[in-house]
Amino acid sequence: MENDKQAGYSLAELLAHVRLSLADAFPDSYWVRAETSDVRVNAASGHCYLEFVEKNPQTNQWVARARGSIWAKTFRMLKPYFEMETGQVFTSGLKVLVQVNVEFHELYGFSLNVLDIDPAYTVGDWVKKRQEIIRQLKAEGIFSLNKELRLPRLPQRIAIITSATAAGYEDFLHQLRDNRAGYPFYTCLFPAVMQGERTEESIIAALERIDAHRECFDVVVIIRGGGATSDLNSFDSYLLAAHCAQFPLPIITGIGHERDDTIVDLVAHTRMKTPTAVAEFLVGCLDREAEWLAACQQSLAATVQHLLAVQKSGLQALGARLPAVVGSRIGRERSSLQVMGGKLPLLVTHLLAQRQNELDTAKQRMRVAIESRISKETRALELHAQFIRLASPAYILKRGYSLTLREGKILKSAAEVRPGDRLTTRFADGEVESTV
Repeated sequence: MENDKQAGYSLAELLAHVRLSLADAFPDSYWVRAETSDVRVNAASGHCYLEFVEKNPQTNQWVARARGSIWAKTFRMLKPYFEMETGQVFTSGLKVLVQVNVEFHELYGFSLNVLDIDPAYTVGDWVKKRQEIIRQLKAEGIFSLNKELRLPRLPQRIAIITSATAAGYEDFLHQLRDNRAGYPFYTCLFPAVMQGERTEESIIAALERIDAHRECFDVVVIIRGGGATSDLNSFDSYLLAAHCAQFPLPIITGIGHERDDTIVDLVAHTRMKTPTAVAEFLVGCLDREAEWLAACQQSLAATVQHLLAVQKSGLQALGARLPAVVGSRIGRERSSLQVMGGKLPLLVTHLLAQRQNELDTAKQRMRVAIESRISKETRALELHAQFIRLASPAYILKRGYSLTLREGKILKSAAEVRPGDRLTTRFADGEVESTV
């Protein structure tokens, strides 16, 4: 026991036993489901080195990890095959089904050597993810929000999201500005990365810049030139699709590929295949509006001509009827005048008799009023005459009174008399002279 402990295994011997044991335990190749991580290619050798991991669905924490390798000869065949079938770049973060040999090396340790790959498994996982994102957008009630926006009848103010150096951008501007009708368009570029890992965050940042000036634009155009199908993966992300779906301006996409629509295409207001097709669509909007205006103009002109013709016809008919109408009216008026002429003497006689009665009545009323006034004034005069008569000195003297005068002036008080005054006393029947 002590000797065994002292002798023991060398590390190389122990790892050699492990290698042989693994070779005996796993003599064949095996299909393994895993997620790719840390994918890198040696530029000199062409070998691909990566890690395979498995995550807990609930916690997203790794529960298993192994080194992997794809030798250059195999990688040169598998990579283009995988990318053509899946439309995705062979990179980290992919769910894959790979055929591997279990290998162990005393110096490099445990690894899985990839012999083959099943693209259908990855496509199925990608389709499943797309469906889950679409279901989530619909469950949140935002999937069709952008489609429900009203597209302006004249979409001439255009915010463009694309790369400034993209060929598709130049094609778009050329098609838009050189339209046959000469419609004016006002464009503003919001540069963004259109492929690679930064695509999602770059486009979202551009949307946020546009939103800050939304009143300046009619529509938003997201365009890119052609490229690998795998470059479109960012347009299937939930975050970018959610931003596009809820954007307050209509979004028109033209991402330059003929494959199935991306999720961003599905939530956008309008999806076109290429940047050039987007420009043609916008020009077509103005063409339809111009055609509508031309049709309205033609309809208006036809309506005016019709109304003029109707009015002219009516006036002509009225002109033709006018002599007869005027003659009939003159005849009616003449007959009316004749009837009135026959009635005039009777009317005059009646009117004169009526006025005579009114005069007679007025004369009678005047006579009664004059007689009443004369009687009233006569009585008043008699009363005045009687008052004057009763107030006269002669009448007073007849009643036994007398007047005393001095030098022809009436004395009104005894205090006025002085001794030696010669007075005259007047009675009704004569005067008496006396000295005081």
